[in-house]
Amino acid sequence: MNKKMKPFLFLPVFALAACASKSDFIVVQDDVQKLKTEAETIKSQSAVSYSDVQQVRDEVSRLRGEIEESNHKNSNSFSRLGMEDSLLVHQVGDLESRLLKIEQYLGVGKGFILSTATSPEKKDSVAVVKTPGKLSDAALLKAGVESLAKKKYVVARESFNALLKSYPKSEAVDSAQFLIAESYFSEQWYEKAILEYQVVIAKFLISPKRPAALYKQARSFEMIGDLVNAKARYKDLISVYPASPEAGLAKKRLKLPELQRP
Repeated sequence: MNKKMKPFLFLPVFALAACASKSDFIVVQDDVQKLKTEAETIKSQSAVSYSDVQQVRDEVSRLRGEIEESNHKNSNSFSRLGMEDSLLVHQVGDLESRLLKIEQYLGVGKGFILSTATSPEKKDSVAVVKTPGKLSDAALLKAGVESLAKKKYVVARESFNALLKSYPKSEAVDSAQFLIAESYFSEQWYEKAILEYQVVIAKFLISPKRPAALYKQARSFEMIGDLVNAKARYKDLISVYPASPEAGLAKKRLKLPELQRP
């Protein structure tokens, strides 16, 4: 065969190979395009998923913050409850020890008869007061207040005690108990006043009379020279009822030189 003709014999083969390569290239190109499209789709889905995950993380952070804030508030509430517990009558401490001594001194519940020299209450035993009739709780409270204003302490206490006995669920019971304590304070029988104010403090935990009872009990301790318990009560009042007018008065009392001594 002529050597010059040999190269031309392979031209169809090369042409066919070129066509096949071009076809394969197009197929590969299409596959690459599909892969790119799928990659973009996956990327888009991943972005959405990341956004969802981030939202979940933000929500968890928010909830964690609320939980921490709630724990802080609960801690403050428990601290307040602890302070409230310090005001209960069954607490064992210096104040209750002092109250017990006062009760023993007064002979409360033991039928002990106090002499005229040791007890202003002897004056009350002279007067014989008839038990008030069946009056309403409001009428009994009003009668007691009027008697208290006239310094008829025995008569006033009769009315207040009748209210406590006849209407134990009345909304006026805390006021009646507080005014009983006030009557003893006005008579300058501070030991008995301390005990009656303690009933208000320990029994009527949500009464608006409670801050005043704390303050007047502290003043009663002052009047008998018990400055340790007086300071303790003033501090209790300031801690539990910081916004009350009585707390402002307590702060002023604590600035007195005699109450600043250790």
